[in-house]
Amino acid sequence: MSTFLDRSFTDISAASTVGTGLLKKTKGDKYIWGIVIMLAITSLLVVYSATGSLAYKMYKGNTEVYLFKQFMFISVGMAVVYFAHRINYTIYSRLALYLFLLSIPLMIFTMFFGVSLNEGTRWVRLPIINLTFQTSDLAKLALFMYISRQLSRKQEVIKDFKKGYLPLITPVLIICALIAPSNLSTALLTGATGLLLLFIGRAQVKHILATIGLACIPVALLITVAVATYDGSAEKAAKSSAITESLRSTGRIGTWIKRVQDFMYASAEETPYQVQQAKIAIAKGGILGAGPGNSEGKNFLPHPYSDMIYAIILEEYGLIGGAIIIFIYLVFLLRCINIFRRCPFAFGAFLALALSFTLVIQAMANMAVAVNIVPVTGVTLPLVSMGGSSFLFTCASIGIILSVARNVEQIEGKEPIIPPTPVDDNKAGIVVEEKNKMEPSVVA
Repeated sequence: MSTFLDRSFTDISAASTVGTGLLKKTKGDKYIWGIVIMLAITSLLVVYSATGSLAYKMYKGNTEVYLFKQFMFISVGMAVVYFAHRINYTIYSRLALYLFLLSIPLMIFTMFFGVSLNEGTRWVRLPIINLTFQTSDLAKLALFMYISRQLSRKQEVIKDFKKGYLPLITPVLIICALIAPSNLSTALLTGATGLLLLFIGRAQVKHILATIGLACIPVALLITVAVATYDGSAEKAAKSSAITESLRSTGRIGTWIKRVQDFMYASAEETPYQVQQAKIAIAKGGILGAGPGNSEGKNFLPHPYSDMIYAIILEEYGLIGGAIIIFIYLVFLLRCINIFRRCPFAFGAFLALALSFTLVIQAMANMAVAVNIVPVTGVTLPLVSMGGSSFLFTCASIGIILSVARNVEQIEGKEPIIPPTPVDDNKAGIVVEEKNKMEPSVVA
């Protein structure tokens, strides 16, 4: 018996030593680590609650199935964060071009041969394991890694349209054009994030405004068609339906027009079912909420565990809980801006900022849809919505941000950084790396 106890305590001691070793190797911004853990716990609670009706439909009431699935996604996601943050971020600069070039044919393949779900062809089914993943998630990550790399290399010519701006905006336009046919909202958010990054990277404002003007043309045409084909009368409504149906044969244009019309003109009785149920759920939540697991909206809302999960949060945890979620994302953004300001290397600074922008902008878009500030879109709430490819790519993005933070801490802790002379007109506070300046070494 004593031998068994001695062996057991030895095993426990060994396991604790491994755990301590992992904690010692866990570096980077502690606030971001705390945010990741808080959002992961929130995700586990809310997804378990929101998938109740889905569990009854798919697994005869076995609600623990989705709890276990989400726990596994979170566990894998945390592993992705950990290993991504252990890789020196300069490695991502070398991978950026290859991932970007890979994402283009992958997006084209998805457009023609992808799996069609929820009125969009956005997924590719992986052979053998028979799982699907959304290729736009990889394309966005690859795009911002590549743009960050190019921005760091073209700071001296960034003001020049042909040498600086055009090589940077072209990849953004290519990826947005490939995403737009199946997911217009994601394409618009990706484009907005790219332009914001170029603005911070000191691109000419007139070039950015010209790009925005060109991008507004198809959006304005879409709104014009929506307005011209709808005025509420029976005749116009019939005409609108006929035009919308004819446009449905051209991708998702008909769906976009319908969503714009619903957002602009729908009365209380004509409000889309998804928006109605979201409003009811939010109203029931009040200030303090109905309590964890007490949501009724999950039984009526389409996709309460993904696109509309913020409405469930507001119902169960009230306005206070919803405000806390917004606060968490804002703290995450502020911590990433702090990394951007502290990083002495342009690529790392731009990379941390780009990935944080895309996550926070996506979060704000998801929450805006839930409270009916903007038309219905299909974006998830990062790190909170039910696990999938989007969840794992979000974890990869956060791991890369923590990799930048980890190397910044190493540099600040080992040796003082003598700031190089900034380039002229450096409004963004970014210092261009000199050719003889060494990047941090790769740490396993």
